Amino acid sequence: MEIATVARPYAEALFQIAQKEDLLRWSKLVDALAKIASNPSVMEVANNPTLAKDQIASVLYTVFRCENDPQLKNFVKVLVDNDRVSVLPEIARQFEELKNASQGAAIALIVSAFPMTEAQTQEIVTRLEKRFARKLIPQVEVDSSLIGGICVTVGDEVLDLSVRGKLQNMQDTLVS
Repeated sequence: MEIATVARPYAEALFQIAQKEDLLRWSKLVDALAKIASNPSVMEVANNPTLAKDQIASVLYTVFRCENDPQLKNFVKVLVDNDRVSVLPEIARQFEELKNASQGAAIALIVSAFPMTEAQTQEIVTRLEKRFARKLIPQVEVDSSLIGGICVTVGDEVLDLSVRGKLQNMQDTLVS
């Protein structure tokens, strides 16, 4: 089963809880949990076949610092009981998408051939927000294989304005 499919019900359930309480607080919590869960030592404990589930949960309560938060503690217990601790990074990603969508925003992955300044990023985001008709939260990466320009992904939409993309289009046109 695909990890996104496994993570979806957990992300949706957490999002429902977060909407009733404090969305920003939960967003920070889920992000922190995902980062902690990405640690190989934490995954070693979570996947240790010699430990009982309640032992694993007990260790993770301490690691995740959730002893005094019953809802968070319950969430960790559900993940441990269902062997889903490894899915936490994907749960966090989907949770963030749900949060952004509820606020009319989306993440824009901007891949540039060269490092961009904050001013350049903001100018691109302003133009992209008009094109995509929503608030965008930029995540910038550098990929020199683009040769020049940028490639933007918002949800399942891709806008390829890179030199590599234009060269590929020219090659496709010449070949066909």
